[in-house]
Amino acid sequence: MKNITLRQLRVFAAVARQLSFARAASELHLTPPAVTMQVKELESQVGLPLFDRKGRQIALTTVGEYMLSYVRRMLALLKDAEDAVARFRGLQGGSLAVGMVSTAEYFVPRLLARFRAEHPGIEVRLRLGNREQLVQLMQRNEVDLAIMGRPPKEWATRAEPFAMHPHVLVTSIDHPFTRLDHVPAQALAHEGFIVRESGSGTRAALEEYMREHHLDMRVVMEMSSNESIKQAVMAGMGVSLLSLHTIALELKQGMIATPEVEGLPAMRSWHVVNNLAKTLSPAAEAMRYFVLEQGEAELAALFGGDTAPRKRRRATR
Repeated sequence: MKNITLRQLRVFAAVARQLSFARAASELHLTPPAVTMQVKELESQVGLPLFDRKGRQIALTTVGEYMLSYVRRMLALLKDAEDAVARFRGLQGGSLAVGMVSTAEYFVPRLLARFRAEHPGIEVRLRLGNREQLVQLMQRNEVDLAIMGRPPKEWATRAEPFAMHPHVLVTSIDHPFTRLDHVPAQALAHEGFIVRESGSGTRAALEEYMREHHLDMRVVMEMSSNESIKQAVMAGMGVSLLSLHTIALELKQGMIATPEVEGLPAMRSWHVVNNLAKTLSPAAEAMRYFVLEQGEAELAALFGGDTAPRKRRRATR
């Protein structure tokens, strides 16, 4: 259980207190999917279920009851640590290098702007790249923190999830899929895909989906930019799998469609990641804390319910 986070413990304690994911979400100012994600992460670390779930009714398991007694004591002991972190909000100076995958450029700059408003004396530098490039930057200690979907597993990092990251199939607004109530996964075998370059998290998410459904992917075009892919999809040159957080404007304006497809959206998580071999500066620690506390709310403000989609979306014609 060495990778359990303070955030997971707080969420678990709130759900145990409320015996409701929805009420805990309201208390913590998070969305219910974000609360569910944190509890699942904690249960994965513990290795045993902490709640019995029967429909909308939940109750602590025996393990959950024991865990709660320890969590309450830990949270009490960590109160001093919270006070120490809180002082970072008043930082007067420092520098910070933040890396982000290209898909995160649709929300991270706004998050950084809010952070800078609270800490105007901190100099923030942004580095942009795909997942593979970002991992290299972290290994070379060229960034303090990274915002990415799939954290590296081959070396020691602290990767903390802070929000849901849905991926959906995108098509032109006149694609035949838009006239169907539900598209079976097998139908994608006949489509030409416009894909991101190798090393991209978006490309990896698509390849994982195709493997899970035993499909061969027919690639018609490869591009290194989400914007280029969107333009090609809207022009009818093929379909693609993209993060829902990259297409909010096009959906709102009815320029692109996201038909309901079997097995989609593919739900991933956004993580804030740092190299465990590198001690974080006060500025980086303050930014990490800010992302964990404010990141999910910022995504909800920007994309609304799209942070955890469950219903089919069609473009308005």
